[in-house]
Amino acid sequence: MIVRIMGEGQVRLADSHLTELNKLDDVLLQEMEKGDGPGFRRTLEALLAKVRELGAPLPDDSLEPSELILPSQDATLEEVRDLLRDDGLIPG
Repeated sequence: MIVRIMGEGQVRLADSHLTELNKLDDVLLQEMEKGDGPGFRRTLEALLAKVRELGAPLPDDSLEPSELILPSQDATLEEVRDLLRDDGLIPG
């Protein structure tokens, strides 16, 4: 799976990592629903750090279609809310 982090680039991520990422995504969704700004920020940063850790960066000149688009680390709660699907940022 190709994942784009807005403002950073793309990484190739094995589908087998989606379960682990979904756990963070679920926490992020709960924090957003409660309006927990500090919790939201910590979890968003943890989610993006995990994607960077588990994924292999694609070259900057690569233009692969992204199957998943994640917000930048400095995105606001409102900006992330606009990107949400029914099941969070990460499907599943």
